[in-house]
Amino acid sequence: MEKLRVMSVFGTRPEAIKMAPLVLELKKYPEIESICCVTAQHRQMLDAVMEVFHLQADWDLDIMTPRQTLSTITCKCLTGMDSALDALKPDLVLVHGDTSTTFAGALSAFYHQIPVGHVEAGLRTYDRYSPFPEEMNRKMVGAIASMHFCPTENNRDNLARENITEGVYVTGNTVIDALKTTVRKGYRFAAETLNKLDYEKKKVILVTCHRRENYGEPMKNIMLALRQIAETHEEVELVYPVHLSPVVRDAVNDYLADAPRVHLIDPLPADEMHNLMARCAFVMTDSGGLQEEAPALGKPVLVLRRETERPEAVAAGTVKLAGVVREEIVALAEELLNDPAAYAAMARAVNPYGDGAACYRIAQAILWQFGRINLRPEDYRGA
Repeated sequence: MEKLRVMSVFGTRPEAIKMAPLVLELKKYPEIESICCVTAQHRQMLDAVMEVFHLQADWDLDIMTPRQTLSTITCKCLTGMDSALDALKPDLVLVHGDTSTTFAGALSAFYHQIPVGHVEAGLRTYDRYSPFPEEMNRKMVGAIASMHFCPTENNRDNLARENITEGVYVTGNTVIDALKTTVRKGYRFAAETLNKLDYEKKKVILVTCHRRENYGEPMKNIMLALRQIAETHEEVELVYPVHLSPVVRDAVNDYLADAPRVHLIDPLPADEMHNLMARCAFVMTDSGGLQEEAPALGKPVLVLRRETERPEAVAAGTVKLAGVVREEIVALAEELLNDPAAYAAMARAVNPYGDGAACYRIAQAILWQFGRINLRPEDYRGA
């Protein structure tokens, strides 16, 4: 029997972090030929993750251009994927999450009548413009995919409400698998700035902020809140790996460049980011992935958004929505800084996103779906 040709398609840093352990897991199976196709929607940040996980792309679309738009990303992905799919002829295309690469990769596979598996399926805010364009990307991929790998039962329930019930598996989130390989005791950072921070005596806050829906007034409010926290708390060291987006960099430079105890650094490789997260006091972010990663490391998360497509973390108590209003952000940060009981309640909450075996479950689901094994894998039931 010929091997199953499974092509994993991704193009951004967050996708790569979550797909890398799956690509490597699929390589373990003699029944599967694991193929890696990257769009390089984010060239530099993607390459850094590939290096951390010792991954080589079998096909590289290399689409990134300066100040690219959602339309140019989608068009270049679609046309580039034509050549990749014609040449590699996969039996299944795996896409991840909610990016323009995800949508274009799924659509291109559909045009070629190749089945699509959606990793991290079923997340919803039910607001088509927040997160933008991610909410609609997820919904459109959900309509295309024939296999849906949901991190949680709540995600499966979201799909059921949309009458998507076939080919649905609850697997946990692959990012927890990634953390098992990247976080290490005694880790030394490449940047001496991070090695010199006193993680025991200081309260190091890890910050990220880059989402499109926060551009403009929301981002200004977030930056002013961060500045106020740094100025009024001498025990705080704020570390902000700044996204490469020119819009984000302009906002950061306008409001934080001269703020005390604020360390503005370039984006970090996955292993550096994970180890910094493991040492920090808590995380303030508008990222989706950090809402899953930080709780696995026992770190509270304040989400710098109005809503989240990851309500399981809010329900579990590991995450709080801080919003985009300056005073509300500051108030929640000060609660974690000043109230040990409030901090402990978030830090000790159970992470709902997995046990580090998501990639194994996905591989087993693929083998079962294609008739290579006789037993359907059990769904992840949570902690």
